[in-house]
Amino acid sequence: MSAAPASAGAPAGSGDVPGDAGTGASVAVAVDPFAPRTRAGRGGFLAALNPLAKLAAPVPVMILVVFSRGIALPLAIAAFAMVVLLAGTRLPGRAVVALLLGAPAAALLLGVTFGIWVDPATVAGSAEASVALFSVGDWTFTLAAYLVGLATALRIVAILLLSLIAGVTSTGPDLVRAMVQNLRVPYRIGYTALAALRFVPRFGHELEIIRAAHRVRGTDAGRGPIASVRRLIGYAVPLLASAIRHAERVALAMDARAFGAHPTRTERHLSPWRARDTVFVAAFLVVSALIAWWALGWGR
Repeated sequence: MSAAPASAGAPAGSGDVPGDAGTGASVAVAVDPFAPRTRAGRGGFLAALNPLAKLAAPVPVMILVVFSRGIALPLAIAAFAMVVLLAGTRLPGRAVVALLLGAPAAALLLGVTFGIWVDPATVAGSAEASVALFSVGDWTFTLAAYLVGLATALRIVAILLLSLIAGVTSTGPDLVRAMVQNLRVPYRIGYTALAALRFVPRFGHELEIIRAAHRVRGTDAGRGPIASVRRLIGYAVPLLASAIRHAERVALAMDARAFGAHPTRTERHLSPWRARDTVFVAAFLVVSALIAWWALGWGR
């Protein structure tokens, strides 16, 4: 009597299925290339908040940082945003190191690049203008020019860190669903945008298939700018044809399901606005206002 296969009854492509003892047989994993990727920082209290709350809190602070002057305000806001990110998310170790070391290093480096473009005449009256950091011929890079460039760099870093509060723990589909359910954005617009977002991973997968097909056919040879342009043209035509076919299939599927036939629709994934969202927005704005008051009163 023959033994039944070890994988009998298991759906095809459902994952690794261990074989009989001693055989080491297994079934290959079928990976869905279009499946949404899990965010690294999905844990923590920020992941439990409404995506709109994670936008409503930082956006006013971003506007304040854009129109700020000096170093104290963007530096304090950047530090506050970093604390919120580290406390409210579960980032991997590499991301934490990149956040703690990369952000200050980027600000210091960008301060030099922005400071080079500062007109020396605009900072000639300050005390730091007499402190020369280095010179190239007749041109001197002063501490005053570096401080102006550093202030600009800190504003960019602060805005980037504030945007990560929503970007790390929320996805595009999460934001679209929250806008449809809470801001009453017409679902015809919102879910059409959501369908467009689903195209991005599919196009990446299709591009990899096209590149592999070109390499198999030996048409991917050559170096230099002309060969790169030829490769891009060779990739663009089949990728565009695949995109058109996929868009037609999606449109037919939406029409078959009577998408847009009714003014409202039910939701599978709910994204309600809770009391904790209001508390987070209010607390974030209050702390940001206190930081701005301190920076404007005591900072430069």
